[in-house]
Amino acid sequence: MSELTVTLLRLGYLALLWVLVLSSIAVLRRDLYGTKISRRRTARAASAGPAPSPSPGPAPVEPPQRPARGGGDARRLVVTEGPLTGTGVPLSSSAVLIGRSPACTLVLDDDYSSSRHARVFPHEGGWFVEDLGSTNGTFLGESRLTAPTPLPTGTPVRIGRNVIELQR
Repeated sequence: MSELTVTLLRLGYLALLWVLVLSSIAVLRRDLYGTKISRRRTARAASAGPAPSPSPGPAPVEPPQRPARGGGDARRLVVTEGPLTGTGVPLSSSAVLIGRSPACTLVLDDDYSSSRHARVFPHEGGWFVEDLGSTNGTFLGESRLTAPTPLPTGTPVRIGRNVIELQR
């Protein structure tokens, strides 16, 4: 082999070693600092436009509704305090699972929350919150939850360092 070939092989080997070192540093950095959490814009704020003008004619008559227990008219579950402040989850007919696990609907980046910490679910026209056996507990206002409890709109629910609320 010529001297030029040996030098090129050495440089290639050196470049390969540097790629290995830099990739291992990137993996260690991700493990130490976690994933980067950025502020999220809500869909409603992004698509806010002028309000539609009311159509002429008689106003539609709404059927009477029975009073809902625990925030029946809520449309979103919003984080109001903590690292994810401003993050919202639209409510539908299914439950919202809250915790650190990536399988949860609302994933919290919090050392004080469990992997499956709490659940917010619809029941009899209202929303309820339930602690799922977490170590540090779930608090509705100032009281610790021990059973599924109705969740009124605007009442703070503390999960670790995060506070969430039902909002209209």
